[in-house]
Amino acid sequence: MAESSDELRARLSDEQYQVTQHCGTERPFSGAYWDHKEPGAYHCVVCSERLFDSTTKFDSGTGWPSYFDATGGAVTTRRDESHGTVREEIICAKCGAHLGHVFPDGPPPTGLRYCVNSASLAFVPE
Repeated sequence: MAESSDELRARLSDEQYQVTQHCGTERPFSGAYWDHKEPGAYHCVVCSERLFDSTTKFDSGTGWPSYFDATGGAVTTRRDESHGTVREEIICAKCGAHLGHVFPDGPPPTGLRYCVNSASLAFVPE
């Protein structure tokens, strides 16, 4: 059963709640994982689903954690027309938490850049 808004507010920080539940965005170069290099996996802070592996992380220069691939089936997309632009929002396939956006300017082999808010992630070391 999904947690209520009150339960999520009690468990998550204000920033985690704003990012994951209201499509917020943390400031660039401010999140815990934008320059994180430890081996392991990044999980959804809301439901603990494994989303990204450290082997797919790269330095995009944007100030947000960036990955060229997601764990199979863990992330879905939807069209985002907010802020006067059209982007592809990425969300956790399990719980629907907002993670960030995906762009077609990443490195090989996928050519994608999953630009993710650190506030939506929980890191689990190898």
